[in-house]
Amino acid sequence: MKLIYTDALVVGAGLAGLRVAIAAKERGLDTLVLSLIPAKRSHSAAAQGGMQASLGNALKGMGDDEDVHFQDTVKGSDWGCDQSVVRMFTHCAPKAVRELAHWGVPWTRVTAGPREVIVNAQKVTLEEAQAAHGLINARDFGGTQKWRTCYTADGTGHSLLYAMDNKAISMDIPVHERVEALALIHDGKRCHGVIARCLITGELRAYVAKATTIATGGYGRIYAVSTNAVICEGMGQALALETGVATLGNMEAVQFHPTAIVPVGILTTEGCRGDGGLLRDKDGYRFMPDYEPEKKELASRDVVSRRMTEHMRKGKGVDSPYGPHLWLDITLLGRKHIETNLREVQEICENFLGIDPVKDWIPVRPTQHYSMGGVRTDAKGQSPQLKGLFSVGEAACWDMHGFNRLGGNSLAETVVGGMIVGKYVADFCECNNLEVDTGLVQQFMDRVSVEIDTLIDGGGSESPIVLKREMQRIMMDYVGIFRNGAELDKAVAGLQVLLERSRRLGLKCKKRHANPELVEALRVRRMLKVALTVACGAAARTESRGAHAREDYPQRNDRDWLKRTLASWPDSGALEPVLHYEALDVMQMELPPGYRGYGADNSIAHPDTERRSAQIAAILEGLGPDADRYARQRALMPFDLPDSLAPRNERLCDTLATPLTSVAGKISTGEQAL
Repeated sequence: MKLIYTDALVVGAGLAGLRVAIAAKERGLDTLVLSLIPAKRSHSAAAQGGMQASLGNALKGMGDDEDVHFQDTVKGSDWGCDQSVVRMFTHCAPKAVRELAHWGVPWTRVTAGPREVIVNAQKVTLEEAQAAHGLINARDFGGTQKWRTCYTADGTGHSLLYAMDNKAISMDIPVHERVEALALIHDGKRCHGVIARCLITGELRAYVAKATTIATGGYGRIYAVSTNAVICEGMGQALALETGVATLGNMEAVQFHPTAIVPVGILTTEGCRGDGGLLRDKDGYRFMPDYEPEKKELASRDVVSRRMTEHMRKGKGVDSPYGPHLWLDITLLGRKHIETNLREVQEICENFLGIDPVKDWIPVRPTQHYSMGGVRTDAKGQSPQLKGLFSVGEAACWDMHGFNRLGGNSLAETVVGGMIVGKYVADFCECNNLEVDTGLVQQFMDRVSVEIDTLIDGGGSESPIVLKREMQRIMMDYVGIFRNGAELDKAVAGLQVLLERSRRLGLKCKKRHANPELVEALRVRRMLKVALTVACGAAARTESRGAHAREDYPQRNDRDWLKRTLASWPDSGALEPVLHYEALDVMQMELPPGYRGYGADNSIAHPDTERRSAQIAAILEGLGPDADRYARQRALMPFDLPDSLAPRNERLCDTLATPLTSVAGKISTGEQAL
């Protein structure tokens, strides 16, 4: 048995995992990262549009702050988030952006003077202030009151990941590449590390650590078409689920992005619409103002995806061999803008569609994109059930997204969550000894070894490739943008049959080293369990909230369903998870449930909402008119952060003696509507 010891073990080398590793290493801890692939190829590199942080530098971002970002995020979550976590996140986001600039991220910067942009299909000239020249710029994104999304053209994730990985290299943080974690080592109360397999040699290794952090990303590849990389198969969530102790949270909360290209599902960034792009139907008609007259194309992602689907159901989609689609029109932005700020989109269109988006409309339709659910953690990123197990980024249900994520908040969460949780991981390592029970480690090593032996020599007949494709089809057909009870029941029943069949898997290739068929077989059983937590959670939740839209239960039901779904797997023989629920306490909320701002307000109110609203009004009145926004916020919902992250953020309007009106620049609207 090969044992490798470390203080802080991180599974996953994307932005979130690397940021945790950096935080632990900064404290002098022995730190080690495991990755399926080289770190710079992690899925974080695919993020295009940007990272939300309330810097308030650009003209259209003036007046932005943590309060506004907090409100946008809570409303975007459809009140399904942990508001204390959202406060932690919005407070630290500006710090993270500035830190990344110091690490070498070439953020797009403000240029003083006039610049032409497209707002609501009109050419608008913005006069950026001289005082803002050279500061980090921001673009518009869906569901936000201010232009807040910091960016590097449309390659933001690429820029961030390369800078982060270079920082980790400079700190001598080892990344063990081509290694896959297959089981968590635990005693039912404490996590002690992982059993992992080298994808090249087939060797099994035990990595034993004080703290283990799951940062493996989302589970989009349980669907047939996804914007996720092929490695995003939910294995991190499955590791936690198979402990039988740790829980997963809100797994039914799955986001579909409005604008993935047809047919392959590659993302075209929300920056296309944020910069002024339009959605058109088969007649060339711009339809979103009919559905959402205020936000139009820049409504929240879940809303835009549903509106697009509704419009195609009316027969307004463009017929194609791959089913109906709609058009994304960015031609009005002009060649210079596209080749400067949307160059990755242009390359994707040229290479995968054979079109030039400067002249041609882009075929798009909603496609699975993001997982709001994940390993349930507390505000410090630790599993409440399994001490020493942490999770961060898309792998986690921290829970700042609730039932819908705003664009730009995921890239921000990887870095900000990694920054915050990384400090708590370091605290844990400093306060807890490394406990090694070699008998326990051997027990888990033997379990994985027997699983591999059975797959290779057990004589099973089921193909992992066939089961995986059928699972992906079921999820796509029955657990999509719109859901209903009958189809969800079909999904659960179908997935249970597949899980039973997966116990009879057999391999044609008997190699124990580099064997893709063996890799698929080891994953598909675990993926089926993850898929079942999604389908069962969706079937049980008889309401519509955020990205979870039930056609048979169209109302958001705060009275009965203002609670977080928790899923655990009872034992290896089970065919479905055990579901229980964690209530969200309205009386602790800074922003009680209300109207989200889209469509008709048909929600069923929580009995405490009116009482909490009255309590908030009384608290604020008691503070008096001279209380600043910090005092008001603390009185409503105090939150904790590590001391180094607690200081207030400074913004342009805070540091200039000149009144805001004289530094904010000007906006002029052209006559030409595009």
